[in-house]
Amino acid sequence: MSGNLNAMTLRLKQDVPVAEASLDSALIAVSTLMTSVVTARQRVGVAPKTGQASILRLAKAQLSLVEVSGDVLRVHGELADIAQETAGLDVHECPNQAKATGAQLTVVA
Repeated sequence: MSGNLNAMTLRLKQDVPVAEASLDSALIAVSTLMTSVVTARQRVGVAPKTGQASILRLAKAQLSLVEVSGDVLRVHGELADIAQETAGLDVHECPNQAKATGAQLTVVA
């Protein structure tokens, strides 16, 4: 059982930061698309109502990604609590694990 627990712990230490980073990447991609759509509308000189339905859908997609990201972060915390309770594991290195996956956030202003 101990070997199985260790294997599952290692798997989760790898998978959780990857999921978090992937959601951040998806949010950045949708935000970039939003910028491109609005910029294209403005530069082409079409009426402000043009593409409004698409912009609204992109805004909903952004909000959904933010909500999903929050849920995954909560799962991360719950898994850390389970690891502590089940195996007495100290998972304070979680933020460093995320850095080790190569996941990086870019500040966009």
